[in-house]
Amino acid sequence: MGEQARCVKCTAPVCRSKDHYLDGPLGCPTREKAEVIKQAVLEYDKPEVWEFARQASIQEFECFMKLPEGTTARNPRVEEVVQFAKKMGYRKLGVAFCGGTTNEARILTEILENRGFDVVSVMCKAGSTPREKIGITEEQKPQGPGSYSPMCSPIAQAMILNDAGVEFNILVGLCVGHDSLFIKYAHAPVTVLIVKDRVFGHNPAAGLYLSGSYYRKLLRKEPVDSTVWRREFAIQPQQG
Repeated sequence: MGEQARCVKCTAPVCRSKDHYLDGPLGCPTREKAEVIKQAVLEYDKPEVWEFARQASIQEFECFMKLPEGTTARNPRVEEVVQFAKKMGYRKLGVAFCGGTTNEARILTEILENRGFDVVSVMCKAGSTPREKIGITEEQKPQGPGSYSPMCSPIAQAMILNDAGVEFNILVGLCVGHDSLFIKYAHAPVTVLIVKDRVFGHNPAAGLYLSGSYYRKLLRKEPVDSTVWRREFAIQPQQG
């Protein structure tokens, strides 16, 4: 297996230089995972992957413009999504959204439809499946014990959009874990427009920026013993 990649701790990313194979530090994947990278690069030879990657790279290039005072960004992410979808020739787009970001999904849909796309949108509660289906107790219902509380069903969202034949999916505010399930079950490629963050107005990077001041508690050290994690954080499945 060798050393694990820890690129985030690299002080001199040699992968940006011409001679990167020679000078990578211990654990550098560019130096030590040559066979894995070779396999990955072969994937780009597949026509559909080649074109997707090519257009994504062009999209990245077009996100910047050079001004006399220096290079600057030019497009917000929502514009990038529109431009990339057009580059790929997509006509039917899927929008999978959280009920808490309905307004954002509505605005996005208007933008996409105004730009000529056919948009299929599915909210997380589609199907109105009770939370009890996945072992949620009365005390664990957000609306309180005794309430009717439908679960979020990202698998249903994905399957509905699969059934509609969408060519590209856009996630709008799905919760942590729900987004993972959607991506797992979606047939068409997925991009994320909005990431759920209830505290920072769906800007999770704010937690990183504030980790040295108001949210320094994010950097606290905790035990890694799995039994401790299960006891303190895991929801135990209900029997019966």
